Amino acid sequence: MRTPRLAGLGLATMATAALAVAGCDNGSATPAASAAPAPSVAAGPSSGAADATAVSALSKATALLGTTSFTLTATSGTGFKMTGAIDPVGSKASAQLTASGTNAEINIKTLLVGDDLYAQVPGITKAGTWTHLDGSRLPAGANIGLRPNQIDPVGTANLLGAATDVKETTASTYAGTLDLTKAAGLAGLSQVTIDSYGTAASKVPFTATLDDQGRLNKLTVTVPQGDPIDVTYADYGAPVNVTAPAASEVTEAPDSFYNSLGS
Repeated sequence: MRTPRLAGLGLATMATAALAVAGCDNGSATPAASAAPAPSVAAGPSSGAADATAVSALSKATALLGTTSFTLTATSGTGFKMTGAIDPVGSKASAQLTASGTNAEINIKTLLVGDDLYAQVPGITKAGTWTHLDGSRLPAGANIGLRPNQIDPVGTANLLGAATDVKETTASTYAGTLDLTKAAGLAGLSQVTIDSYGTAASKVPFTATLDDQGRLNKLTVTVPQGDPIDVTYADYGAPVNVTAPAASEVTEAPDSFYNSLGS
């Protein structure tokens, strides 16, 4: 079996940087600005008028992600999994990416505390220590789980901000399409991957389910090739216990790390 999540969800570049082997690439964004207003979900014109009530409900749900802590789990088939605990108000988060294939597995851990991003990357970070990364040097298409100014590793608000034709299908369940050409680096999708979808990238189906308080519960993006991306949101309001590593446990990322990501 091919390692689809390594190539298709942006861990390829990351794997190359981490292990210096043929690989993968991933994407994401930047700090505590995540409490800023979330982009509105669009009422796109491509297949008739969207349901204004549905658009409003989904916009409110995505905006709530910037006002309270939550956890998420994102998967795509059996080869890709990302978990995270996010506190946008406190400007702190932790995440772990796992990408696996028939003969390899890559695990990358990240911590975000304010504007400071720390990572444990195989082949880069020594055991028991953390690598400090300069978020401004991370290219837009490089995702290692977290980064300043996109504290949500899936980039849900911006991703759904590219939604069109939103309608309620059943109680608290909504469907529409996403224009992924406006969402490179979000949900782990690199520009190269999105380009490979061709014209289909501009109209990708999604479904979103809200809980009984109008908060996101599940998001599924049915990409043109490969397994769907499934994201589950939970534990709203739960404490996120993340602190910066001790200075003695931190080293700065070498230039070669950023160079390997194309910066």
